[in-house]
Amino acid sequence: MDISNFAINFVESAEKELSDVFNKIDRNEFNNQKRVLEAFQNEGIALRHFAPTNGYGYDDIGRDTLDKVFAHSLECEDALVRPQIVSGTHSIFIALSGLLEYGDTMLAITGKPYDTLEGAIGINGDNYGSLKRQGIKYKQVDLINDKINIDDVIKELKGDSSIKVVYLQRSRGYSWRNALLPEDMAEVFNVIKKQWNDKIIVVDNCYGEFTCEHEPSYYGADIIIGSLIKNPGGGIAPTGGYVAGKHEYIEMIAQKLTVPGIGREAGSYYGNYTPFYQGLFLAPHVTAQSLKSAALFARIFEKANMTTMPSSTAKRSDIVQSLRFSSAEALIEFCRSIQAASPIDSFVSPEPWDMPGYSHQVIMAAGAFVQGASIELSADAPIVEPYTVYVQGALTYSHGKIGAMAALDALIKSGEINIDELSQ
Repeated sequence: MDISNFAINFVESAEKELSDVFNKIDRNEFNNQKRVLEAFQNEGIALRHFAPTNGYGYDDIGRDTLDKVFAHSLECEDALVRPQIVSGTHSIFIALSGLLEYGDTMLAITGKPYDTLEGAIGINGDNYGSLKRQGIKYKQVDLINDKINIDDVIKELKGDSSIKVVYLQRSRGYSWRNALLPEDMAEVFNVIKKQWNDKIIVVDNCYGEFTCEHEPSYYGADIIIGSLIKNPGGGIAPTGGYVAGKHEYIEMIAQKLTVPGIGREAGSYYGNYTPFYQGLFLAPHVTAQSLKSAALFARIFEKANMTTMPSSTAKRSDIVQSLRFSSAEALIEFCRSIQAASPIDSFVSPEPWDMPGYSHQVIMAAGAFVQGASIELSADAPIVEPYTVYVQGALTYSHGKIGAMAALDALIKSGEINIDELSQ
């Protein structure tokens, strides 16, 4: 790769300013790695757990034990972990469908959910099979200054007894806000459980696993949900998703995972379970590599006087770094530089396109071993003002660093960043 000496020196200068941030990330990685290791040891994981199954999959020890290892690692009573789940959105929809019935209401208290959920819930359009078509209602409370509006949440719960699920999205999606820290969610969890213990608290945990010392379940969330091609798959899981939380709710969700009356007892996987176990084992480390890369991107572009979120020194609750550009052209150039710095499809030049489930054209740079794996170095953005790109992932910090150098060079060449100002 043709990276300028200027970009190398500038990035390494920014890196030296992050030693305290990196030390905190390392300590967090240690704590999470210890918990995951204990999960493997407690369940006595051995080679027999990796073997494939076929047919109905009854007594699939690899599948059933993977559930237990995930549950322990994510600080939950129980979990459903399945290769057949196609995405985080799919995981969320299965969970909501299993918990909600005709006449129930879902209350989202972190504003509008991620774009791909709008059609599934029925916020946008009237898709066949959506929660709306199943007679499930939707309500929403917006955040105020990145904080949960507890007063309005209480007002909604007091005024509507049909509310069964209280839903939170940990990460930012395509919103300009910080991800919610699990410990900051605790206050609203406590308020809800003190007055309405029958309400089910569900957290979209995508992009957030292992970024903090504890998961939302530790603080009182009933269900947390995510994708295996993000943090908990460690860059190795080739597909899949999980739902984890309280046993009674996992059993309800299991009825929609397969068939009512069969639930989690069936479902074979003729592949090898090794990448799911090994991916989870590596997840704390790979997530830490992603966090360091995100902090580096933030510091570089702070020094270049660009608008970023969160700051390079912020306590992070997801692996995403948001950057803003002056034009769509600069945003597209940034994404192309990330693609060019990828190990897979580096020769491809990404273009904006009408991606299913999104309100605007989206550009995605993801030269990944697993298609769409956000734990690998990637960047995506809707083509709409204000022009904001969301960078995430990096299986190794060194790759994140190389990607940052390539992006800096590309933005200098495009005129988005003035090299003379950086040199002062």
